[in-house]
Amino acid sequence: MSYVMASIGAALGLRCTVRALAATTGSSRRNWLLTAASAIGTGIWTMHFVAMLGFNVTGTEIHYDVPLTILSLLVAVLVVGAGVFAVGYGRARGRALVLGGLTTGLGVASMHYLGMAALRLHGSVSYDPIVVALSVAIAVVAATAALWAALNIKAPVAVAVASLVMGAAVSSMHYTGMLAVAVRVVPSDQALPGATAMQFIFPLAVGLGSYLFITSAFVALSPTADERAASASAARHLGGQGPASARAASAVPPAPAR
Repeated sequence: MSYVMASIGAALGLRCTVRALAATTGSSRRNWLLTAASAIGTGIWTMHFVAMLGFNVTGTEIHYDVPLTILSLLVAVLVVGAGVFAVGYGRARGRALVLGGLTTGLGVASMHYLGMAALRLHGSVSYDPIVVALSVAIAVVAATAALWAALNIKAPVAVAVASLVMGAAVSSMHYTGMLAVAVRVVPSDQALPGATAMQFIFPLAVGLGSYLFITSAFVALSPTADERAASASAARHLGGQGPASARAASAVPPAPAR
């Protein structure tokens, strides 16, 4: 399920970025880029915490610090947005791609480790620094590849394939980061602060997932500029055929009366 959410967020974000790059007005480009940032950020965050619903530690409950968890969502959207806007408005494509990929990848990694910092359990959490560095590198490479796809891939089928690849890359970053985790349990009878996953994370993930599905439907039903141009061309073509057909019909002599 976490992979599905990552892929949906990636697909929506890439599709919106393609629309933004094809936009003819500044406000249209800005709105599409804002939608792309919210979609990718929301998809990544939802992927992370849907995956965390499957995380448990023997010997302790797991709670989440609510303000820190919400902060991780805001960081995901804002930092990913900075990367998307760098690509959307960058004049030098190569430099914009590197800057956008680095910014977006660091945003993904920041969201992940902020979300992990929100964990509250009886014990302590430590990380393998080498595996952490590997997870950050995966995030940067995945983000750069996704933005490259947005710049160079226009066909819907190709965008769908790129979204599946990006979803796999983002999920790989998450589970690589989880591989770095070690928990030392210290048994205690004290109540943990924060909220359980089912009290807070699950309802929020369902709400954000619904946002992704609804926005995906809106984007899918919104024609692109090329599609509108093709429809207008077809309408002109059919309109041109109408009078010609009428003239051809009028040129046929009527049948003699009996």
